[in-house]
Amino acid sequence: MSPPVAPVGWSRWLVPPAALSVHLSIGQAYAWSVFKPPLESALGLSGTQSALPFQLGIVMLGLSAAFGGTLVERNGPRWAMTVALVCFSSGFLLSALGASLEQYWLIVLGYGFVGGIGLGIGYISPVSTLIKWFPDRPGMATGIAIMGFGGGALIASPWSARMLESFGSDSSGIALAFLVHGLSYAVFMLLGVLLVRVPRDAPQAPGTARQALTGPQVSANQAIRTPQFWFLWIVLCTNVTAGIGILEKAAPMITDFFADTSTPVSVTAAAGFVALLSAANMAGRIGWSSTSDLIGRKNIYRVYLGAGALMYTLIALFGDSSKPLFVLCALVILSFYGGGFATIPAYLKDLFGTYQVGAIHGRLLTAWSTAGVLGPLIVNWIADRQEAAGRHGASLYGLSFVIMIGLLVVGFVANELVRPVAPRHHVPAPREAAHAERQQSEPA
Repeated sequence: MSPPVAPVGWSRWLVPPAALSVHLSIGQAYAWSVFKPPLESALGLSGTQSALPFQLGIVMLGLSAAFGGTLVERNGPRWAMTVALVCFSSGFLLSALGASLEQYWLIVLGYGFVGGIGLGIGYISPVSTLIKWFPDRPGMATGIAIMGFGGGALIASPWSARMLESFGSDSSGIALAFLVHGLSYAVFMLLGVLLVRVPRDAPQAPGTARQALTGPQVSANQAIRTPQFWFLWIVLCTNVTAGIGILEKAAPMITDFFADTSTPVSVTAAAGFVALLSAANMAGRIGWSSTSDLIGRKNIYRVYLGAGALMYTLIALFGDSSKPLFVLCALVILSFYGGGFATIPAYLKDLFGTYQVGAIHGRLLTAWSTAGVLGPLIVNWIADRQEAAGRHGASLYGLSFVIMIGLLVVGFVANELVRPVAPRHHVPAPREAAHAERQQSEPA
């Protein structure tokens, strides 16, 4: 499937909606916490067990993005979006079968493994293309698309909750909800497949590669040999771990925090809290990434990591005594979480150039895979152990919040160590052109 080249006069503002149709769909992953309590009740699972499909999905997101990044660069966004559509929708259909048969391993396989591949390929599918369309505002461009991933739960969370109310929260109701998700997202993602285009001056044919590449360029294979790549890996991993620890357990967490107060949180209100977090996640992706175009990538990550540690400190000390404070701090943390995702492609572009930025981005997303395990594992495992020890309420999360503060401090230090890439890692311009031409001539 060759990348579709934009005709003369094609507006670049038609490309972000194509990316949004995919990212809004796969962003459903952030609404997984809505399914946790019904699954735990229907299948007799612990909090740690019910987090497994989400954790595996994030792991597969990073791995498929890392291994598929070069294929996405070579075959183009339409191929990538098609693969994402098939895998993500198939994952829901397998999960529906697993819930219907009460076979939890099928839900893990479907949502986590197969759907996770769709998450990874779909996530990186528009990034390189958007940077080529918007070289003047890379932070804003990637923020628009990646905003959709953060905002997916804003739609999926109340939608999923309403379906579970209508269909029932037993295994058959969960199965029907999964089925509707899979079919609906397939149709919506198809819009992006049909609409996406690459710019005419992108390296699509011999002789065009050299003019599309300006400034220092670093190949994906060379990038992973630089300290800058690994410092950014730590930065992304710590920022994601801190955000995903709240997001994955958002609904039960806010319920636990205020269970012993005079104003407990209802199931509906908890689902609304998940939707609010999604809105903050989404707003942070466009707002903070656009701000990074003005103040620089390193400065914006200083805000994400430093202020994020402060927000966690406030929740740990005062969160259970003030519901508005808890909600506000969580919203700020999730805005930084989303902003970090949207800013990282532009940070990579600044350091490594546009030559293979999509493939480099894919490799860096292994940090997300690691964080996808660490964040939920830290929060769920500690909460389960504390509950087994007879504790309840906010005390279930105190230790995990201290760990998150420490991780954010580590990320802050790593960001301070980022420097421009040494010239010895740059790829000479003639090699860039020859390599790009060779990639385009290879069969997809």
